[in-house]
Amino acid sequence: MNFKSLLILFLIALFAWYLSFLATRLDRLHHRVETSWANLDSLLQRRAAIAIEIARSEIADPASSLLLTFAAHQAREASVKDRSQAETGLSGALGILLETSFSTGGDIEQELMQELGELNKKIKVAISLHVESVNRTQLIRSRWIIRTFRLAGSAPLPVTYEFEADVL
Repeated sequence: MNFKSLLILFLIALFAWYLSFLATRLDRLHHRVETSWANLDSLLQRRAAIAIEIARSEIADPASSLLLTFAAHQAREASVKDRSQAETGLSGALGILLETSFSTGGDIEQELMQELGELNKKIKVAISLHVESVNRTQLIRSRWIIRTFRLAGSAPLPVTYEFEADVL
């Protein structure tokens, strides 16, 4: 083989390696999005469980308790399509409870409120991590080389939900 054909073969191998590198990077980003969503989802499910515990405690009056229970069950059982609305409703119900109906309770109630406060901080961090992961993946997927060679395969484009922009 002459030098020219070796050079072309080397460039083709280099380009193939680069495509493989991009595909692997994109796969890792998709995995990161899935992992961050799983973490966020588990925290949101825990928040709904705490909201139900608060509704059953002496912190809330009967009307607030009913509203909070309904919002928590709706958030836990919501489909992917209705998730934003349900989580926003739960955030609103918890906000109303914390602003208006808070009465001093026993140690258990104080522990629930403290756990809810800590959980809300963790949720804010998880939301920022998830949004950053989604944005990074969307940015990489928008490159022409990724689209041209279909390196994303059949993976759906990751999206953020409206409730992620809410202040919890």
